[in-house]
Amino acid sequence: MLSWFRTDIIVEYWPLFLEGLQTTLELTLIGVFFGTLLGLFLGIGKIAFVERGPWKWPVAIFIRIPSQLYITFFRGTPLFVQILLIHFALVPLLIHPDEGLLIQGQWALHLKREYGAFISGALALSLNAAAYIAEIFRAGIQSIDKGQFEAARSLGLNYFQTMKLVIIPQAFRRMLPPLGNEAITLLKDSSLVSAIGLAELAYAARTAAGAYSRYWEPYLFISFIYLIITLGLSYGVHLLERKFKNS
Repeated sequence: MLSWFRTDIIVEYWPLFLEGLQTTLELTLIGVFFGTLLGLFLGIGKIAFVERGPWKWPVAIFIRIPSQLYITFFRGTPLFVQILLIHFALVPLLIHPDEGLLIQGQWALHLKREYGAFISGALALSLNAAAYIAEIFRAGIQSIDKGQFEAARSLGLNYFQTMKLVIIPQAFRRMLPPLGNEAITLLKDSSLVSAIGLAELAYAARTAAGAYSRYWEPYLFISFIYLIITLGLSYGVHLLERKFKNS
């Protein structure tokens, strides 16, 4: 190790870095999981279309247009602003001891005190990821030849069966690379939640740097951690691509 690099700072704050790493991984996993679930419905909703019949306008008004507005908002505004908006406005509206729309009373007070920042961060990352993953699903679904739709419908499958059994399994192979890139982006973007006081990796580095007024050690250390995780995710996506290609 270079003489100017003080490893004692890393050693002293090692527990905080470990806690930050755990929080970062938890945020990433939650964001990818719920972002993928919501993104699937948003992606299908954005391309939902009924050519004729009584469902034409209800599908457009209640499914396609809201999906488009959601995707436009979360892709067109900064994630940092979304985190602040959700933490200081949305979550207090949903979880409040007196006027919470979802949770009230002592349980709401406990959640806000112990897990408020984590809930806000996880919710913001999930909602943001859903908008980008929705576009990945949309592009993947639309890349499948229309003949696949027609063949499935000729076999008697309805729209949802066609999507579940025929279209999405084929599109998923093509969506793996962009989904992997989104997971990596989400991992790195999780550092923004340190702005609301959540003790993840960037927060740990900022704490160590502030205590010693030294910035090389903590920030280089978490950069190395991010790099290792990113390379691991990239390798995992590559293995999945090879597996689906061989099958």
